[in-house]
Amino acid sequence: MPDDRKFTHIDCFAGPGGICTGLTAAGFHTLVAIEYIKTCCETYSANHPDVHVIHSDIRNVTAEQILPYIPENGVDLVTSGMPCETFSTAGNTSRSFYDDRQFLFREGIRIAKLCNSKFLLFENVPGITSKRTQKDSNVLIVDVLKKELEEAGYGNYIEIILDATRFGVPQKRNRYFILASSDKDVKLSGPSPTTSHITTVEDAFCGLPNVLPNTKNSPKEYLDEDSEYSALLKNNSFWKRGEYTQTELTLQTPMKHREHTICRFALLKPGEGLKDLFERFSDEDIADLQRARILPKKMFIKRNVRLKLNEPSSTVTSHCLDEFVHPTSNRALTVRECARLQSFPDSYVFHGPFLVPHIDRTVQDKYEQIGDAVPPLLAYAWGSQIIKILQTMP
Repeated sequence: MPDDRKFTHIDCFAGPGGICTGLTAAGFHTLVAIEYIKTCCETYSANHPDVHVIHSDIRNVTAEQILPYIPENGVDLVTSGMPCETFSTAGNTSRSFYDDRQFLFREGIRIAKLCNSKFLLFENVPGITSKRTQKDSNVLIVDVLKKELEEAGYGNYIEIILDATRFGVPQKRNRYFILASSDKDVKLSGPSPTTSHITTVEDAFCGLPNVLPNTKNSPKEYLDEDSEYSALLKNNSFWKRGEYTQTELTLQTPMKHREHTICRFALLKPGEGLKDLFERFSDEDIADLQRARILPKKMFIKRNVRLKLNEPSSTVTSHCLDEFVHPTSNRALTVRECARLQSFPDSYVFHGPFLVPHIDRTVQDKYEQIGDAVPPLLAYAWGSQIIKILQTMP
């Protein structure tokens, strides 16, 4: 007998809506989203117009802003993917930060208690498991998190690291999750891999026409081809975004590159990045290339990596515009190509500018929003699994 009840969700640290997109496809109804970045809120509202989006620092969000929008008996799930900058190992100094952001998990717990949520799902980078509360302390952030979960009545929890490639995402992305329940007797488990097939960059970009940098040609029509993956991202019935198939291509927009940047990209072999060019060329050749401005004066470890067609990409980050080069063309990736690597459906629109300096924490450009999101297909796997658990409960 089918379970016709609606499964309800509150989205903390909502970003542009990656978690909501996957959970919606799985069968959840997101009621409230909380997000600090204005452009993320605009993207979220444009794609999920039925959700009450609160544009605010989550620490300032009150019961009066949430409770009128949820059932009196509470919600099924609160998700909390707090900012990961202080836990990431991507930068040389990223883990040296010890500030209040690393304790923002408390807000997810607060909202879950406030809304009498049955489940609470935390998401972050695996680096959170070894981050200490202070430089000279032996206390780990995750130990504080678990202790405070128990104190809040969510002592029944599991922790798991998932590889996004096992869930159909064309990207090598490991993420740490904690699923906690207020029911001490319910048996918790994480989602099982949904595929044994590894989705590649070629699968992801299938059907997208190429674009040339420094032109104004933004194609609106797909090429007459599809992979199983690209067809899924066009299938708005699956994503519960309308009973139709995506027909018009958006955000396949050419970018602007200086001529010497294009010359640098032309030197890259598949899988090579800027670091490899500094290692491959002699000191004399490097000096010549730097005088021609083809190579920069400073070598960045993860910059300008040419993707391999027959493999997933490496992790898509907020710096994906600078980090990736197209597998066959001498240019950076388009917004739509980055969205494909993250598994956003093709009908998803992204508001905000194409590019803004990363010094402004109140605005994110389209690339940053995509890079910071949870891949919707990974969220879909979690949503499907949590619904199975909910259906076993009285």
